[in-house]
This record gives sequence, structure tokens and C-alpha cells, in this order.
Amino acid sequence: MPDPEEASDERLRDLELAEERRASGERLDRRFELFEALLLSIAAILAAWAGFQSAKWSGDQAEDDTQAAARRVEASEASTLAGQQAIADLITFNQWLAAGEREGLLDTPVAEGQPYEPDPTLLSGFLYERFRPEFKVAVDAWLATEPQTNPDAAPTPFAMPDYQLAAEARAVALTEEARLLDVEARRANERSDNYLLLTIVLAAVLFFAGISSKMDTLRARLLLLGVGATLLVGSAVVVLAFPKDL
Repeated sequence: MPDPEEASDERLRDLELAEERRASGERLDRRFELFEALLLSIAAILAAWAGFQSAKWSGDQAEDDTQAAARRVEASEASTLAGQQAIADLITFNQWLAAGEREGLLDTPVAEGQPYEPDPTLLSGFLYERFRPEFKVAVDAWLATEPQTNPDAAPTPFAMPDYQLAAEARAVALTEEARLLDVEARRANERSDNYLLLTIVLAAVLFFAGISSKMDTLRARLLLLGVGATLLVGSAVVVLAFPKDL
């Protein structure tokens, strides 16, 4: 027959072993819970930050789109003004040229190095004084090339490099600004989408960290926590690398 004392000692050892296992399991559970809490907290903070950045970049995109549209409107207005000014220059030049032909203006070449001197008592002089300042510069430069006798001279002042329309240059500059704003808007939209995608990844971290506590086996729990931790580390690296809009 078994010794009652030995059986009692064996039961005591079994109870002590079971108590140690239970205590060890509780410590392991607390460690898992702490790690899960850390994953959940960090993931929640990063998700909030990613959502904030996505909204900020989306706002930047809307602002850039609005400014680009405004620049296009201004460019259209400037281009229309430049067209109107070119037509006005053309009309006044034709009238001046016709008056000059009647008055013998083209029969008297401008002396080399001497600017054209209009006669205010003649119609040509009257029209010349009413040239727009931008156009008058081109006319003076054209007359200085002696177009009456110089076959290499430009056919009209409009072909001279001196003929510059400030409104046209402004239209070109505004169009370029609109193009650059479009580029910035597309970049802001891309960054907003990237941050939005990051919030989805972080939501997956929250899912894995949350469901791991419901697992009964150590292997399943470790697997879910490992996947969540890997995604969290990758997301943190991406957050550090992404541009910030503060």
C-alpha cells in the first residue's frame, strides 16, 4: 500500500506546481496585456496624427486648386487685355502710316542716331503722340532701322523685339503660376491619400492587438501581436519619413 505521508507530500508538490504555473501564467498575461496596451496606445496616436495630416493636406489641395483657378481667370483677363492693346496698336499704326504717306513721312528717312521727331501740327504727329508708351518704344526702334531704305529692317514695329506687351507677359506669368499650383495640388492630394492609407494600416494594428487578447493559445497570441508590432513599426517609420503640414 502506498505510504499516506508520501501521497500527501506528492499532492502538496502538485498543488505548489499548479500554483507556480498559475502565477507564471498571470505574470505572462499581464506582460501580454501591457504589450497590447502599448500597441493600442501608440497605434491610436499615430492613427490620429495620420488623420490630422490627411485632412491638412486635403485642405492644402483645395486651397491650391482655388488659387490655380483664380490665376487662370486673371491670366485670361490679362490675355484679353493684351489682345485689345495689340489691336489698338495695329489700328493706330495703320492710321499713322497712312497719314505719314500722305504727308511724305516715309520719303524722309530718320537720320542715323537721331530719334524720330513728330510734327504736332500734322495728323501723323497727332497720332504718334497717342501711341501707347509700350508701342511707341517699338516704333522708335523700328524707325531707327531706316525701314524706308534698309531691306533688312523688320516689316513693322510689331516684329521688333522691342514690342513687348506687359499684359501678355503677365498672362504668361499667371498661367505658369496656375500650372505650378496645379502641381502642388496634385502633390498635396497624393500626400493626403498616403496618410489616409496609413490610417487603414494602423486600424489593422488596432485590430490585431485587440483580438490577440481573445486568443486561447500562446502561439496565436504571439502571432497576432507580432503582426501588429511589425505593422506598427513600419507605420512609425513611414510617419517619420512622410512630409508634415503643421
